[in-house]
Amino acid sequence: MKAYLLPSIKLTIILIVITAGIYPLAIAGVGKLTPGHGDGETVIYKGRVVGYANEGQKFTKDQYFWSRPSAVDYNAAGSGGSNKGPSNPDYLKQVNDRITDFMKHNPGVTRSQIPAELVTASGSGLDPDLSPAGAQVQVARVAKVRGLSADAVSKLVDAHTEKPLFGVFGPAKVNVLKLNVTLDELKPL
Repeated sequence: MKAYLLPSIKLTIILIVITAGIYPLAIAGVGKLTPGHGDGETVIYKGRVVGYANEGQKFTKDQYFWSRPSAVDYNAAGSGGSNKGPSNPDYLKQVNDRITDFMKHNPGVTRSQIPAELVTASGSGLDPDLSPAGAQVQVARVAKVRGLSADAVSKLVDAHTEKPLFGVFGPAKVNVLKLNVTLDELKPL
């Protein structure tokens, strides 16, 4: 038994040093090299922090682009999905209610034009981005409420569209918070 006990204790101590010491310090060091230096990328408007770029925010007013719905009401402390499947009647009712609400606020948009991301919550419940199509389908509403041309708002969406990494990795996306802050800088209401 002594032949196994001492090597086991040594191995345990070595793994504790690696997994509880060296690895977390290495990850913290890499985090310091990122935007926000590991504390998150803050978005500032009129000299104050209005949110984090990588955390979904709730926008429901017509003058703003709406974010993807959240199953946790945008609560970062309780991040998670609804865990309801596509055959769940409660979930289907919730999605249909979101479609009806979206169409009420976006006249002229048909059911088939609404991207799924605008009526279904993400796995984390905190998705900060939309696809360019998810933003473009809202352009007419935002432009009308703000008194801007649809072309100008569409160009703003295009300017905020982040392309896939190296043109291959990941989808094109639009950060909703950054887009809405730019709208407020352009024409606050």
